[in-house]
Amino acid sequence: MRDAGRVPIIPNLSLLKRAEHAQHPAPLFPRTLLFAIFCVALAATGCRHRTYTAHAPAPVPAPSTTVPLSGPPPAIETQPVVPGQWVEEGMASWYGAPFDGRRTSNGEIYDMHQFTAAHRTLPFGSVVRVTNLNNGLQTQIRVNDRGPFVGNRVIDLSYSAAQAIQMVGPGTANVRLEVIGGPNPRVGFFAVQVGAFLSPENATRFRERLSARYSPVTVVNFDSPKGMFYRVRVGRFPTEDAAEQLATNLHETEQLTTFVVRLDE
Repeated sequence: MRDAGRVPIIPNLSLLKRAEHAQHPAPLFPRTLLFAIFCVALAATGCRHRTYTAHAPAPVPAPSTTVPLSGPPPAIETQPVVPGQWVEEGMASWYGAPFDGRRTSNGEIYDMHQFTAAHRTLPFGSVVRVTNLNNGLQTQIRVNDRGPFVGNRVIDLSYSAAQAIQMVGPGTANVRLEVIGGPNPRVGFFAVQVGAFLSPENATRFRERLSARYSPVTVVNFDSPKGMFYRVRVGRFPTEDAAEQLATNLHETEQLTTFVVRLDE
C-alpha cells in the first residue's frame, strides 16, 4: 500500500516537446535553402521584367498635312549633305556677258569665268556636280545666284562651267544635278513666284488682287541688266513640296506661270 494517497503525475506533453526541441533544434538548412531560392526567383523575375519592357522606340508619327506658313525652319541644319541624296534632272542654260560684273542674288560680283551657277531653290554655297547627259562630261559649280526664270530650265551655269561640259554652242543641255556639299537643301522657307513687272504699279495691283485669296503676297525688287523688275511672290512654306503644291494650284486655277523659289531674307 505504498502508493496509497499519492497523486498520479501526468506528464505535460507541451513542455516535453519544448524540451526536446531545445535539445535537438530543427535543422536550419531547409529554411536557408528556401530563402535562397526565393531570392533567386525574385531576381530572375526582376530581370525578366526589365527585358520585357525594353521595347524598341515607337515609330515617329507621320507629319501633319497642315503646312504652317511661318515659324522656324525644321531643325536639321546639322545633318551632313550625302552625295546622291538630292538629285535633279532637267534643262540647263548659261549666262555670260550681260550679267558679268553685276551683283548676284547673294551679293557677290558675278564673274562668268568662275565656276558658279544660278538655281531657284538650292541654298547659296551649295556645291553641285553637273553632268551633261548628252556627252557624259561633268563639272562642279557653287550656287551664288537665283534663276533661271524660264520654263523647263533648272539651272543657269556660268560661261566657264558651260564651256567645261561643251554646252556653250548649243546654249542648253539636258543635265543631272547632284548636291555634293554645302548647306542642307531641305532647310529654309519657300514661296511661289507668279509674275515679274517693270512697273511697280502693276506689281502692286497684282499683289492686291491675289491678296484677296492668298496670304502672304509680297513684291521683291530685282535689279537686272534690263532694268528694275518687281517680282510678285505668294506664300511662305517650310518645305519645298508644300510650295510645289501651291504652285500647281495657282497654275491650274489662276492660269499663272509659276516658279518655286527659296526665300533668302
